[in-house]
Amino acid sequence: MTTLGHDQQVQTSSSSAPPVKKRTFSGIQPSGDIHLGNYLGAIRNWVRTQTEYDNIYCIVDLHAITLPIDPQELHQNIRKLAAIYLACGLDTRYCKLFVQSHVRQHAEASWILGCFTPMGWLNRMTQFKAKAGENQETVGAGIYMYPVLMACDILLYQTHLVPVGEDQRQHLELTRDLAQRFNHLYRQEVFTIPEPLIREVGARIMSLTDPTQKMSKTNPNPGSRINLLDDPKTIKQKIARATTDSLRLIRFDPERPGINNLLTIYQALTERSREEIEAEFEGKGYGDLKARLTEVVVATLEPIQRRYQEYMRDPAELEAILRAGADTVRPIAEATLQRMKEVIGLG
Repeated sequence: MTTLGHDQQVQTSSSSAPPVKKRTFSGIQPSGDIHLGNYLGAIRNWVRTQTEYDNIYCIVDLHAITLPIDPQELHQNIRKLAAIYLACGLDTRYCKLFVQSHVRQHAEASWILGCFTPMGWLNRMTQFKAKAGENQETVGAGIYMYPVLMACDILLYQTHLVPVGEDQRQHLELTRDLAQRFNHLYRQEVFTIPEPLIREVGARIMSLTDPTQKMSKTNPNPGSRINLLDDPKTIKQKIARATTDSLRLIRFDPERPGINNLLTIYQALTERSREEIEAEFEGKGYGDLKARLTEVVVATLEPIQRRYQEYMRDPAELEAILRAGADTVRPIAEATLQRMKEVIGLG
């Protein structure tokens, strides 16, 4: 396995040297099941553009323990998520894939940066209120502090670009604010200020049962999403039961969220124009659309599921990939952490 050099920085290219790639960072929690929305909205784009950037992808297991989770389930989920990433096409020649807790610098840097984070900034974070709900007095402090850890995940690697959706914009803004605050306090460019990486191509996939809400792995209704590891029979059942309407006309229409969502999924998978798709289903019913969509989803997921099973049958190779990823990124994280401690006066 080959990886990119860990000390790349953005610089002005000379006439003889090619420009150095900008670094991207992204992470997903190993909790719940990765679904079609994750794939079409994020992972597929990572795969398609991975040769353009110096990519770091992290399985953020420290974030997963902010809520109760069975230890064996967590351990297994970490390996399953790594296998799914690789099965979807992430290539270790162009990206570094590792487990967050395997790089201790994340936790140490998070404590330091937390000491520089105003309480008021954390009080404004909407996800804490959403996750804690009415249990804000009893929920673990990790739920409150995890935006600081998320900021450290990004800042430790001098990240230039962070792929984000609307639900993560507030976290990236906090990351930028913390980096600028720290740099300003010590009048040194300790952290690179990350920018959002907004993909022009990336479908917003909605719930099958409530198409006014995004498809989510936290939704208690398993029928609301198509998981990447669902078998063909389950996929067929979920699509057959997906919410539509009574109009029967198959057209892209935001005012008809159910049918619009199914067509959006179909368009994302087939990469055909709206006009072509509407012409294909002219005069046909919802049953025809759902049957064809089922075929396309099953055909898309079959090779991913096959490669996933190959990785899961070879745990030694999977562990070697994760270990190599951590070994590659650890010096980057350590260099940033030592710089933080140096300017503060620790050690």
